[in-house]
Amino acid sequence: MATFIERAVKEAEDASLVIFEMDTFGGRVDSALKIVDAITALEVPSVAWVKTKAISAGALIALSADGLYMAPGTTIGDCAPIAVGQEGPKMLGEKFQSPLRAKFRALARKNGYSEALAESMVTADLEIVAFEVGGETTYMEKQAYEDLKEKPEHARTVVRKGELLTMDDVEAKGFGFSKATLKTITDVAAAEGKGGIPTQRITPSWSEDISGWILSIAPLLMIVGLGALYTELKAPGFGIFGVVGLAALGLALFGHHIAGLATYAEILIIVIGLLLLVVEIFVLPGFGVAGISGFILVMIGLLLSLQDFVLPDPTLPWQGKAFRSNLLTVAASFGASLLMALALVRYLVPAMAGRVSGPYLDADLKESKANSKETARIARGEVGIAISTLRPAGKAEFHGEPFDVVTRGDFINRDDPVIVTAIEGNHIIVDRKEPDHE
Repeated sequence: MATFIERAVKEAEDASLVIFEMDTFGGRVDSALKIVDAITALEVPSVAWVKTKAISAGALIALSADGLYMAPGTTIGDCAPIAVGQEGPKMLGEKFQSPLRAKFRALARKNGYSEALAESMVTADLEIVAFEVGGETTYMEKQAYEDLKEKPEHARTVVRKGELLTMDDVEAKGFGFSKATLKTITDVAAAEGKGGIPTQRITPSWSEDISGWILSIAPLLMIVGLGALYTELKAPGFGIFGVVGLAALGLALFGHHIAGLATYAEILIIVIGLLLLVVEIFVLPGFGVAGISGFILVMIGLLLSLQDFVLPDPTLPWQGKAFRSNLLTVAASFGASLLMALALVRYLVPAMAGRVSGPYLDADLKESKANSKETARIARGEVGIAISTLRPAGKAEFHGEPFDVVTRGDFINRDDPVIVTAIEGNHIIVDRKEPDHE
């Protein structure tokens, strides 16, 4: 969405008025701030029209335009930063709230809104009171009001402590945020003196729509891509796994690039990593420095493609949180891809034998054996004398030569006659030779 807004405002540079139609529950802080910067950089007049709702980061975006209109029954506000974990949504602390309040104050000063009311959309600990001075309503934080030497009379509380300011269209107009409650964009254009002028609606392109879909499955694409490439390294030649791996990673990178996250630097890092993997597959045997370096570069490139910064800025705490989340995503994707690759190598690759053109080795080592020089000089049925006690291994003499022999478990005394009952690999199996009876 941030990339779409940046493109849209560039296309609207020659417009006489830009109207932003709002219908959002909010989203990521960094994306919202990019949208705010794009809107405030406009050199032509702009207004926001809340069609249904502008909640959380949507409120921040709505206040960044030069003016605000709301449709009947719509709402705006509640911009406290939150994090969603295993225990559900959790409001973030002062470290996150402070820079957001500063942004709200700046936008309020730009457009003539109450700074205290704007800040109360971010922080629930603020209690806001209102009082009349010279026929005008002034809004002030309760503690600041208490510190006044001469307090105006008849002050009333408009935002209680523990609450976040959320307004409907009527309240927003009463608090001085909304200019008017209007039903359509045509009404908004007319209110801004642009009635009758042809309008052009800018909507997301097909690539931006596809990018949003790709970003929603990006972790899965990374798992498939890394897993397939690792499987390709373990399989001979270059085949279906390499194609699938490159396609999955390429698709994920395409989505990140369209969204404005993956720049040419990230793409170059990933390409170099993939080239090292190709060298490992075709040039170097096994899996060594080139392969490991390639995987590391691919992972670094994927991490950077998930964010629009290299290292988090300490003054922007949401960047640190996003960095940790992205690092966890890449690490989890790598771990899951390794498990997937091991499963493929163990089950799928052997199952493909005979179904995909070979060549393959059909023989196995089940019946293999390697006879020693000793076993080649003796045969089953030959009779000899034990020249050591067989317990069960020992030595026996056959046609004047000593041989290492073993019994099936029986002990045979020295000088007892023995007979060769089997030859198994390098082992000569003997048993006690019973005397012949006439």
